Amino acid sequence: MKSTNTPPKILIVDDEPQITRVLRTALSTQGYTLQIAANGIEGLEAAQAWQPDLVITDLSMPQMNGVELCREIRALSQVPIIVLSVRNQDRQKIEALDAGADDYVTKPFSIQELQARVRAQLRRRTASTPPPPEVIVAGDFHIDVTQHRVIVRGKEVHLTPKQFDLLVCLAEHPGQMLTHRALLQSVWGTNADQPEYLRVNIGQLRKKIETTDEPRYILTEPWVGYRFRPTGNDEF
Repeated sequence: MKSTNTPPKILIVDDEPQITRVLRTALSTQGYTLQIAANGIEGLEAAQAWQPDLVITDLSMPQMNGVELCREIRALSQVPIIVLSVRNQDRQKIEALDAGADDYVTKPFSIQELQARVRAQLRRRTASTPPPPEVIVAGDFHIDVTQHRVIVRGKEVHLTPKQFDLLVCLAEHPGQMLTHRALLQSVWGTNADQPEYLRVNIGQLRKKIETTDEPRYILTEPWVGYRFRPTGNDEF
């Protein structure tokens, strides 16, 4: 569980450097920890790996727009999302709200208004967020996060710390595709850029939990990432 003294983490997703500079200046002075993503795909990866307390995203971006990003993030968590829009984007604003956004700010916006909306969303987040699970029970897996114990099909499996963290990250998102970058950042830190670490640890983890040479639990999404199936079949 997060300490009450830990600064809230805010993910900013926008392809306009001028906007991200303004947001960084306005929010860093409030004591928040910030991470910047230049497009929707980077934003989704950061949301998976970094697990921010709040997301601020533009609507118009290349590769993945803000509406699609809201939909993808909302499938992962209930983190508050504030979208940035221009005055003629009423339809997109409605689509974003329907996709899971919690609030919007229209450009050009007042810094004080944005800061107030951020504070309001973080208050709601603090009031409604349950503590993280101490035990994950999914399919064939029983994972005691506090005790660092893993039981698969009724038998205890001994994992290294990194293998354990990797399994927990996968088990927290059953059935969802997690990119290589998201897994590396989640387990090895935000500056991690060594895919070999991930490949080796996935291989060792599979040897300890899989029952056949053909993976049933940790599936490879070629060139992209991995998907966890806790039951070893299409149902999870």
